[in-house]
Amino acid sequence: MKLTGKKIKSMLLCMMLTMAMAITAVGCGSKTEGTADAQKNTETAIVNTETIVETEAVVETESIETAEAQEIVLGDGSVKITVIVVDADGNETDFVVNTDKETVGDALLEQNLIEGEEGDYGLYVKTVNGITADYDTDQTYWAFYVNGEYASTGVDSTPVNEGDTYEFKVEK
Repeated sequence: MKLTGKKIKSMLLCMMLTMAMAITAVGCGSKTEGTADAQKNTETAIVNTETIVETEAVVETESIETAEAQEIVLGDGSVKITVIVVDADGNETDFVVNTDKETVGDALLEQNLIEGEEGDYGLYVKTVNGITADYDTDQTYWAFYVNGEYASTGVDSTPVNEGDTYEFKVEK
């Protein structure tokens, strides 16, 4: 979970309301009876809120570390490209592919990162990183992007360019 301004404001408001309730309870009861309980409840609420904030911060840090750990290096060629794979659930895996192949299709086939069938317009990619998108079954397919733009060429006719980013995304 990300710690947003709204969440922080909500937690602070909860703490203030808890303290206000404790003060009200103290004022309405006898001066000796309930004061210790109200103080204890206020302290418990503050500790619980601090625990929530710490837990959310840990979860956010773990998410960032997990995302960074998803980069996988493949191949040993002289040209370096980035390949991003986004599955149907939005999970992203980044690959750095080092290749000497001329086309993106050849480079990714060599690393067994993609599989497909030859069609009228070239290689029709059906599986990327072991994940299959089947248009005939659920109307999903692997969309191919070059530097953030929908590709105007097929994967097997797109040239490999040093530093370019190629992305495969499951789309409907």
